[in-house]
Amino acid sequence: MKKKILLPTDFSQNAWNAIEYATELYKNETCDFYILNAFNASGYALESMMVPEPGEKLYEEAKEKSEQGLSKILERLSFRNDEREHKFFMVSQFNGLLDAIKDIVDKQDIEMIIMGTKGSSNAVDVIFGSNTVMVMEKSRNCPVMAIPEDATYKDLEEIVFPTDYKMNFKRRELQNIIEVAKMSKAAIRVLYASDGDPLSEEQENNQNLLKEYFEGLTYTFHTLTNLDAPSAVRCFVESRESDMIAFFNRKHSFFGSIFSKPMVKSLGRYAKVPVLAIHDLRG
Repeated sequence: MKKKILLPTDFSQNAWNAIEYATELYKNETCDFYILNAFNASGYALESMMVPEPGEKLYEEAKEKSEQGLSKILERLSFRNDEREHKFFMVSQFNGLLDAIKDIVDKQDIEMIIMGTKGSSNAVDVIFGSNTVMVMEKSRNCPVMAIPEDATYKDLEEIVFPTDYKMNFKRRELQNIIEVAKMSKAAIRVLYASDGDPLSEEQENNQNLLKEYFEGLTYTFHTLTNLDAPSAVRCFVESRESDMIAFFNRKHSFFGSIFSKPMVKSLGRYAKVPVLAIHDLRG
């Protein structure tokens, strides 16, 4: 079955790196890739409170720049001589990034967003750019995979899945992790940062649910004691040279604590691996 993947770009090197990573990850799949550039008319007098319309100089200049950038990406992709069943659709949209993403996700029934972790500003102290974190948090009807600037694709061997076992996952909510694991033949390493207390009955039940859902895949359970969640993830990923981290992003929860400042820095400075954010589908 054909997959539909959205690749937002601001024409930075990091965004191109994310495109390359995505095409490698899905190299054996039939895919439609939608490469999106959301543009605006920079320099437009904000105090006028008017939005430039098609035909106006600033709008047309911004649109042309966006379309030229997308043409260059398509040209780079066309140089590949391989037999992959990949189609590329270039989308230039006058809109804010999040609204443009939501529009394409809805219209094209996108099942995964893959984007770079930094924008074109590439500030050294910003690990996950504000746009990436915003899309991870707000695009709740579609999983988001963030690709660090230094990540080059290699076949996935293991995906780290941190959890506190306090939520009874639904199978469909884990479908994206399961699909990526199947597609890449990667093992899933379930990681629990423990305070030393034994698992409660509820936590044990939720662990058993994961065993049920991951049946047929390679998976193992791991516990690190007396470390906070970000430190546990960092130590585990670094020591094992894991290939991907998958977070379950339920509202106001574990994910938010990991990616809020200064937590994002404690993970981010060591995050050379892609991060997959999957969402709570229960509203």
